[in-house]
Amino acid sequence: MPGFNYGDDQDEVYTPYRRVLVTGATGLLGRAVYKEFKNNDWDALGSGYNRARPYFLKCNLLDEDAVRGAIQGFQPHVIVHCAAERRPDVVERHTEAAMNLNVHACASLAKEAGGIFLIYISTDYVFDGRNPPYGENDAPNPLNLYGKSKLEGEREILRHCPGAAVLRVPILFGEVEKVEESAVTVLWDRVQEGAESCTIDHCQQRFPTYTNDVARVCRNMAERALQDSSLRGIFHYSAKEQMTKYEIACAIADAFNLPSSHLIPMTEQPAGAGAQRPQNAQLECSRLELLGLSVESTPFKTAIRDSLWPFQHDKRWRQTVFH
Repeated sequence: MPGFNYGDDQDEVYTPYRRVLVTGATGLLGRAVYKEFKNNDWDALGSGYNRARPYFLKCNLLDEDAVRGAIQGFQPHVIVHCAAERRPDVVERHTEAAMNLNVHACASLAKEAGGIFLIYISTDYVFDGRNPPYGENDAPNPLNLYGKSKLEGEREILRHCPGAAVLRVPILFGEVEKVEESAVTVLWDRVQEGAESCTIDHCQQRFPTYTNDVARVCRNMAERALQDSSLRGIFHYSAKEQMTKYEIACAIADAFNLPSSHLIPMTEQPAGAGAQRPQNAQLECSRLELLGLSVESTPFKTAIRDSLWPFQHDKRWRQTVFH
């Protein structure tokens, strides 16, 4: 379609009949979702903002006219809304901007979606973490502004687009452009420090989940929805390996045959540690499983090796692995 060929081969004749719009396609999860659809016979249009050009459509999701133009121009069958401010500490510091993206943009997108199947990516942080595991019908009680903003985003999506699906996921990691892009891969620098000891949280329980697996779930949901319009409401997806951040760091070290003796478990939260996080917001995922839409999660060590492969330039790592 004219004006919407970002990322496509201009000489390509065949165009898949199924069209998907992926917001936040420049981000960690959005890239994986865009690639999953693109590689499986979907005509995919990714949108972004600051990092959009040259591969994706530049679209300000706070501009209702721009959102309307993108949807009317591309006419997607499915929208996967990945765009969000997902860093809890940033949300606390820049609340207005985060609320605009996490809440108000949801309302605009949902209003324009009409009869299009819309998947909204949400978070386990809508729960307080005091009584896990949490099912789709359990009452949310977010502890921080990030969780509150995503919960409000859910409500805006379902209010304006009752046929939409909300997909809640936990802490994510995947193929990053820089290690700081994920709260999991950012631990790579601490693992590599080696000679200097460092403390890492050993209190809060996490379920690190691979973006490629989430992307496969999104495609499964989209393809089912095109056949069955009753697919709607709230869904949960999560990997099953439970770890603290300290245990994640040790697992990363083990995956690359690096030492972990310099990593020190911190069993008490320091004062002023930023936005409050839930102790254990484990998601119960039976709804997707019963519908046959879930996927078996990739083992953590396999996924983390794939995710961090481009960053393995450390001399100690090369000596350990290859000698």
